[in-house]
Amino acid sequence: MTTPTLLVLDAEPLPRLGRLTGRARIEHADESTLAERLPHADVLLVWDFTSHAVRRAWPGEGPRPRWVHTASAGVDHLLCPELAASDTVVTNARGVFDGPIAEYVAGLVLAFAKDLPRTLALQRERTWLHRATRRVAGTRACVVGSGPIGRAVAGTLEALGVRTALVGRAARDGVHGPEDLDRLLARADWVVAAAPLTEQTRGMFDARRFGLMQPSAHFVNVGRGELVVEKALVRAVRERWIAGAALDVFTAEPLAAGSPLWELEGVVVSPHMSGDTVGWRDELAAQFVELYELWEAGRPLVNVVDKRRGYVPGH
Repeated sequence: MTTPTLLVLDAEPLPRLGRLTGRARIEHADESTLAERLPHADVLLVWDFTSHAVRRAWPGEGPRPRWVHTASAGVDHLLCPELAASDTVVTNARGVFDGPIAEYVAGLVLAFAKDLPRTLALQRERTWLHRATRRVAGTRACVVGSGPIGRAVAGTLEALGVRTALVGRAARDGVHGPEDLDRLLARADWVVAAAPLTEQTRGMFDARRFGLMQPSAHFVNVGRGELVVEKALVRAVRERWIAGAALDVFTAEPLAAGSPLWELEGVVVSPHMSGDTVGWRDELAAQFVELYELWEAGRPLVNVVDKRRGYVPGH
């Protein structure tokens, strides 16, 4: 049997794939060589999950990888019409980021409730200013996105005493459908965007939706930057439609130095790091090796993306 060719779209540091020694012919590509090497690969590991090179390089007809795995939860950076229409299986890193992102969101909620950004600013000014802060318990959250990340966020917030409503693509047990979203936004103290980027979710947080929220509400985006109309968010914060926002993802990354979001009072900017904890790259590599072993044995893969929907369907 011919040893399968595993092509890695590189990013530093490279993945640790020592367990595959002798079981896969591992080759490497960057954005400039990907198109040339794709037709000769059996498997593609998209280790550089910030790159859109796969969308540009994917071959229409002819040889192509039988399986593509991305070391990320989102797949919008690689899905193109040709890949979506092909028989190539696509998997993602579902499961690695759920807990870390939930902790990150909880930290932001606590920071806003306890006014920590202002405390740090006052400390830098050496200003002693006593204030009362908010209790988190008893507040309301609306988490948009009912996948593993959204469910982990909801569970963590509920553990803090936050009454949390989860909104998904369709209503089911414990999950509200899109028809309930506007009503839930109007009641929420915390609105968390954790949805995948699809044609249905692109730009869903626009001026109308921000206008529905309470003046005391905070918006947190750990999903995808393009879920948000950024100009509408800037206006909503500047004009006090909402109290503030925490953004970990943006329409264009890295965030441009001239973006008003950097200096907008009430906004916390972080560089797409909410799920990245110590050792996260090793977890991603280990997950891929486990999937490779399933593929190698001819067993069904897990984390298989529905390429029409753009995410791994729930159970």
